[in-house]
Amino acid sequence: MLKLHVLASGSRGNAAIVENARTGEGVLVDCGICKRDFFSRAAEAGFDVAGLRAVVVTHDHGDHVKGLGVVMRGLAKAGVCPAVHASDAVFAASAPLRDAVASVGAAFASFRAGDVLTLAGMVVHPFRTSHDAADSYGFRFDELAGETSDSLGYVTDTGVVTEEAWEALVGVRLLALESNHDARMLETGPYPYVVKQRIASECGHLSNEQAREALARLAHEGLERVVAMHVSQENNTYRLPRETFQAVIAERGLSTAVSVAYQDRLVTIE
Repeated sequence: MLKLHVLASGSRGNAAIVENARTGEGVLVDCGICKRDFFSRAAEAGFDVAGLRAVVVTHDHGDHVKGLGVVMRGLAKAGVCPAVHASDAVFAASAPLRDAVASVGAAFASFRAGDVLTLAGMVVHPFRTSHDAADSYGFRFDELAGETSDSLGYVTDTGVVTEEAWEALVGVRLLALESNHDARMLETGPYPYVVKQRIASECGHLSNEQAREALARLAHEGLERVVAMHVSQENNTYRLPRETFQAVIAERGLSTAVSVAYQDRLVTIE
């Protein structure tokens, strides 16, 4: 069975651990939070960081990588040195990512869309997203053990759901799906016009309505949990994505449980 521990999600910092509950191993997705929050929320989740086997990076923006160096050094002091995986373009674009790897002598491996990574007893499939970064990815995680199987889809920081994402996210049991902003709140909010245009563009972030459409297409009887990700604290509320997702699930007559990920506290789905 897979678990997703969202340690933080939002414009001020992102980090999540995908745990293979069968083995206690895990993969860290991004790290844009401080060492204190990483370790305290991992402990709150009941995840032993000694089982952290790898880090995968979605893209090069600071809210996804700025905390990786201090966290990697904290892990190294505990005798833990996970390998870091990112695309070559992301690695080249991110000084904090390169510094984090170099500071502890961590192994680095690059990936491309369509690659198949075997990490922490899981098969990880990177797929391209659409974001204004050097390169950007989402991930599908599959845990295979004997006759059992489990799957998790993770997609944030994308202005549209790409064809690769549609293909990768079919049939997952757990889904982490961006629902960044309410279009009206963004339009009337305090951000400069150029920033509003960026967020609403095809290389920006999914709105609540776009997330609704995506969930309506991806929802199926085997989808047990969905969590709204990267919710803006300026251009959204935590209530709106929850209600939007719940409406989709009700319309489909499904029993999928709906959660929302927060900037400042842990949320686990399993």
